[in-house]
Amino acid sequence: EVQLVESGGGSVQAGGSLRLSCAASGFRFSDYAIGWLRQAPGKEHEGIACISNEDGNTYYTNSVKGRFTISSDNARRTMWMQMNSLKPEDTGVYVCAVYMNCNNKWPSGYGSWGQGTQVTVSS
Repeated sequence: EVQLVESGGGSVQAGGSLRLSCAASGFRFSDYAIGWLRQAPGKEHEGIACISNEDGNTYYTNSVKGRFTISSDNARRTMWMQMNSLKPEDTGVYVCAVYMNCNNKWPSGYGSWGQGTQVTVSS
């Protein structure tokens, strides 16, 4: 059974930083892509960033490029996302997700999601 456990969410002021973590189990970590979706209040889930554990390829949605950095460690089966220069529009529930591929269509196909962690950025 795939399990994805997120941590690191919280409340910060605009300009602040947070680091999200996602601990994974129940699948061959190195064969998949892992990343984050965000659900802002009243909006659909949006693909934010991902990393391929197979080749290290990354993808970022335009709104977070240069501010967020995603990384992962196959041996520790863990993925992180460092979020700097946070803005109020970054507020939402951040969901860790696993899919086959990381590309500019993230996420696509069949995948698994965690429960999510709340990030709130105040102005």
